[in-house]
Amino acid sequence: MPLCKSLARLAGATIVALLLAAAAEGQAPAGPITPPPGATIQLAPPLSTIKLRSVLVNTPVTVRDASGEMVHTLEAKNFRITDNGVEQAITHFNLGGDPMSLVVVVETSSRIDPLMPQIRKTGILLTQAVAGPTGEIAVVGFNDSVDRLLEFTTNTDAVERTMSRLREGTSGAKLYDAMALGVEMLSARPEVSATELGHRRVMLVMAEAHDEGSDAKLGEVLRQAQLANVTIYSVGLSSTRAQLQKKSENNGPKRATPEGTFGMPPPPGTVQTPSTDGSQPQGVDLLALAVWAVQHVKDKITSHELELAATATGGAHFATWKDRSIEKALDEIGGELHAQYTLSYTPSGTVADGYHEIRVVVDRKDLTVRARPGYYVAPPES
Repeated sequence: MPLCKSLARLAGATIVALLLAAAAEGQAPAGPITPPPGATIQLAPPLSTIKLRSVLVNTPVTVRDASGEMVHTLEAKNFRITDNGVEQAITHFNLGGDPMSLVVVVETSSRIDPLMPQIRKTGILLTQAVAGPTGEIAVVGFNDSVDRLLEFTTNTDAVERTMSRLREGTSGAKLYDAMALGVEMLSARPEVSATELGHRRVMLVMAEAHDEGSDAKLGEVLRQAQLANVTIYSVGLSSTRAQLQKKSENNGPKRATPEGTFGMPPPPGTVQTPSTDGSQPQGVDLLALAVWAVQHVKDKITSHELELAATATGGAHFATWKDRSIEKALDEIGGELHAQYTLSYTPSGTVADGYHEIRVVVDRKDLTVRARPGYYVAPPES
């Protein structure tokens, strides 16, 4: 009897196990299920994309004493830098030694034809005085069109040849489109960071302070330049002054004053001459205008364009008139570039949307400091 009961219990357990296995197999068949024809297939929701923003800030810093001479004796410990009021740790510090990526944006319109002989001679200054022996140069020309005349190169002969062969174009002036291309080209170059020896990104604009026909807006160009750590220097050209001097040379003895340029167009309804250029209205707050421009990128800027670009990015504008020729302006720009400090930092904490004010101070009250005023971080696209 006990044996019979044991066999019965075993048989019952076996039957229960087989029934459970069959049920499980029916609930979870092996392999994919092929939907019947015409059935709607429901896809899994897409994974959300998380965007992390990291901003590397490089800022050129020019320090001068009371007499206007550049100061070369400071160390990193002498500087204090804040981002929206929060002090930052300087991760890279250098005095004029970082190699340079330089884009030369040069106007080739027919309006500045009298100045072309001078511009064609600037190749050697660009390679020797501005970019220096470790720099690389690219050239962009513009009139009614924007042309990449030379890709980045360290070949000084190629740069000098490109400049010497500049051709007069049409009367248009797509200045902002040319500057936008310059920012795009520089953004692709390796830049200085805490761990890598990259290049300083510099744009040098030789043009009239006038745009006609560009798709780009100056504010947007400057916003992108700030985020890409591009410093803009400008040399203002004036076709009016050149034409006046050319007539003077044809009608009388040559003047001692070299052909030169103006930094900005004349007031509406007036003719730009040496006397009217000197009477340009003063008191324009370029720093405040630069901040406004990058915050209102869709609005049009109608004056002080080149000065504004330089102010917004920590560079400088050189109006070549009276006793300053184009060549002298380039020499001054080169001198400043190779005697200024480069400070880098990665903002601590979360990089908030909106404008970030950069302030750089030194621990000596007798010195004057010039640096880029800030940068704008646009909200992420939805």
